[in-house]
Amino acid sequence: MLYARSRGIPVALAVLAATAGLAVWAAYGLDAYLDPKRRVPVVALAPLLASAVISTSFHQYADELDRTAVRPWWPRRLAHLLALTALAAASLSLAVLGHTTEFGAPAMVRNTLGAVGIATASAALIGARLSWLPTFAYLSAIYLGAPGVHGGWAAVWAWPMQPGQQPAAWATAGAAYVAGAALYAWRGSRREGP
Repeated sequence: MLYARSRGIPVALAVLAATAGLAVWAAYGLDAYLDPKRRVPVVALAPLLASAVISTSFHQYADELDRTAVRPWWPRRLAHLLALTALAAASLSLAVLGHTTEFGAPAMVRNTLGAVGIATASAALIGARLSWLPTFAYLSAIYLGAPGVHGGWAAVWAWPMQPGQQPAAWATAGAAYVAGAALYAWRGSRREGP
């Protein structure tokens, strides 16, 4: 319980629930049930918000306590990351049900994994408070610069904008998640402060 409160996990859970609700509202408001391509803003931007919530929950208010602990912290860090990622991916995928070959639940899960991976690696490298910034910059640039680019090498560098079943996009997002999770579990978030 102390770990959860010190990381702000109850607040993160509430914000993730609000994010899922906002994604459902946005998908319905865009009439995405009529045309799956109208889901692109939801599939690209909802994982961005979820990754920001998850990565900022890595902030340590008392990192001295973490560094002096007898037991290793990597299992707790990994459980924290996996639980919030699973919750975000499951709840956000409900916003875009149907049309799984286009921009449906598989694309939402893939984008959530990739965005969380980038934000998690950023938390380990630059700190939890600013960990959302590289993810925001990358996903925004891809969303604005490559909205209609599909297949080929674009599936690697523009994976957030690919339809759900692109193997290269899944491999890239999965690699980002695994690398970010391993880095965060090993190092924790970078120490911040004066």
